[in-house]
Amino acid sequence: MRTINVHEAKTHFSQLLDAAMAGEEIVIAKAGTPCVRLVPILTAPRKPGALKGKGSVPESFFEPLSEDELSRWE
Repeated sequence: MRTINVHEAKTHFSQLLDAAMAGEEIVIAKAGTPCVRLVPILTAPRKPGALKGKGSVPESFFEPLSEDELSRWE
């Protein structure tokens, strides 16, 4: 874990992003006090159809709304 001050972070932001994406944890400090941590966001790639068969919208969802409910939306 590397700790740097705000001025250095502003000066070398692109390099810090690259380091964080490579797995390095960087702490940014203001007046010597750690404020934030720069770490990559880990997201799994989306897979189409991943939720298929894991529940569905009931058929009643597609039925027209009653006049009473429609008037409440207006």
